[in-house]
Amino acid sequence: MPMNTADASAPHTDFAGLRRLHAQAVRDSVTLVRRVAPGDLSRPTPCAAWGLADLLAHMTAQHHGFAAAARGEGRESAHWVVRPLGTDPVGEYTAAAGNVIAAFATVEGPHQAFALPEFSATRPFRAARAIGFHLIDYVAHSWDVARTLGLAYTPAPELLRAALPIARAVPDDDSRLAPGSAFRPGLTAGEDADTLEQILTALGRSPQWRSPEGAVSHDASREASRRWPVSSAALTSFGPRPIDC
Repeated sequence: MPMNTADASAPHTDFAGLRRLHAQAVRDSVTLVRRVAPGDLSRPTPCAAWGLADLLAHMTAQHHGFAAAARGEGRESAHWVVRPLGTDPVGEYTAAAGNVIAAFATVEGPHQAFALPEFSATRPFRAARAIGFHLIDYVAHSWDVARTLGLAYTPAPELLRAALPIARAVPDDDSRLAPGSAFRPGLTAGEDADTLEQILTALGRSPQWRSPEGAVSHDASREASRRWPVSSAALTSFGPRPIDC
């Protein structure tokens, strides 16, 4: 992500339940990313200057970084590098998602230390808090991908109930205006806002955002174009950019 604070995640008393819900959030993102076709990579996203290729590169890198942190290797900066997309970004994303779920499953307990250098260069974080960071990021990014493609995103109510206090615990102060901030300033949720909309507005996203390119089509020609891998030449215009979401 990274977040703007060392204390942005509300505690979760059921560590096994937190890991289960985290895995669900990540698997939801995989389901959506698997709908991406090569022609979608340039589509704009809710993340301001990022196209879908930039968002996928960021999401993949964060999985690698958090998996390394769970293994006790989080201080090694190489694990957090956002790299240009390869010829099969959907396959790479799917593998990275599986990697972080598996790494979190090995964590011994909620107090295990995670080194997260993008959050703090000096202090470690408790595992429960770190997993909460990653959970809320992938609820938000699943929505980003879904809106980019014009698809529905309907997380389980239990996941949304767990995510809402984490989203509300992210400080909404001047740090959100700084370059590289993970979230834009929070928005006001409508009186009839559902839980997902409350999460999104707390994180500075407008639930009304729609892709200017419209929803993806589902006709036979599109299905025929959904082929990975593609040549590296087709991806030369996509590369890592500074965080902008």
